[in-house]
Amino acid sequence: MRKHLDKIILTALVTAITIVLGVLLALLIRISMDAWGWVDWQFITSYPSRKPELSGIKAALLGSLWVISFTALISIPIGIGSAIYLEEFAEDNKFNRFIKLNIANLAGVPSIIYGILGLALFVELMKMGRVILAGSLTMSLLILPIIIITSQEAIKTIPKDLVNASLSLGATKWQTVVKVILPISLPGIISGIILAISRAIGESAPMIAISALVYLTFIPKGPLDRFTVLPIQIYNWVSQPQDDFRSIAAAGIVVLMIVLLSMNSIAIWIRLKFQRRF
Repeated sequence: MRKHLDKIILTALVTAITIVLGVLLALLIRISMDAWGWVDWQFITSYPSRKPELSGIKAALLGSLWVISFTALISIPIGIGSAIYLEEFAEDNKFNRFIKLNIANLAGVPSIIYGILGLALFVELMKMGRVILAGSLTMSLLILPIIIITSQEAIKTIPKDLVNASLSLGATKWQTVVKVILPISLPGIISGIILAISRAIGESAPMIAISALVYLTFIPKGPLDRFTVLPIQIYNWVSQPQDDFRSIAAAGIVVLMIVLLSMNSIAIWIRLKFQRRF
C-alpha cells in the first residue's frame, strides 16, 4: 500500500513538473517570437523613449548591474558570516533559537514589505534618497535570509569528524572555520548565493518603492545616483497602449534572461571549480 501511494505521488509530481516546463517553454517561445528583430545593438545602447523604434534599455541594464553588484558586496559577507556564527560559535539557547526561527520566517516575507521597509528606513529616515545604495541595501535585506539559511545547511553537511580532527590537532576554532568548514561548504554556499542573486535580479516590487523612474536619460556613475532597473522598465513598456511596446518589453525580458543566465553561469563555474578543488 505504501509503495503504491509513493508511486502515485511520484507520478503526480512528474506530471506537474512536465506541465510547468511545457508552459514555461511555450512562454519562452512566445516571448522570443515577439522580441525577434528588436534585440539589437541600438536597443542595448539607447535610452528609453516614447517612440518604440527609438527606445532602448541602456539605463535600466546598467542600473540593474549597479544594484546587483552592491547588493552582492553587502549581503554575501554578512550572510556567510552570520551563518558561520550561528552554526559554529553561537550557544544553543532560547535566544539564538529565536533568531534562527525569525530568519527562516523572514525568507517568506513578501518582497513588497521589504520595499516599504527600505523606503521608510533608508530613503526617509536615513535621508539617502532614491539612490542605488538605498536600493542595494533594500535588496540585501530581501536576500540575506536566503543566503544565511542555505549557508547554514551547507555547513551542517560537513562531517563532525573533520571538525573534531582539526581541533584535536591543535587548531583554534577560527582556524578550523577558515581551513576546514568554509572551504568544504563553499560549493553549497555558492548555490544559495546563486538562488538569492537570481531572485534579486527579477524583483520589481521593492524597486518600485525605492525608484519609480522609467525614462532615465543618463547612466548612474556612483552609488548615490538615481537609477532604474530592468523589471521596472519592462513593466512600464507592457503598460503602454502601443503594440510595439509589447515587443520592446519582450526584448527587455530576453535581455533580463541573458543577464540572469550569464551571472548564474559564472557562479556555477565558480562552484564547480571549488568542488573539484576540495
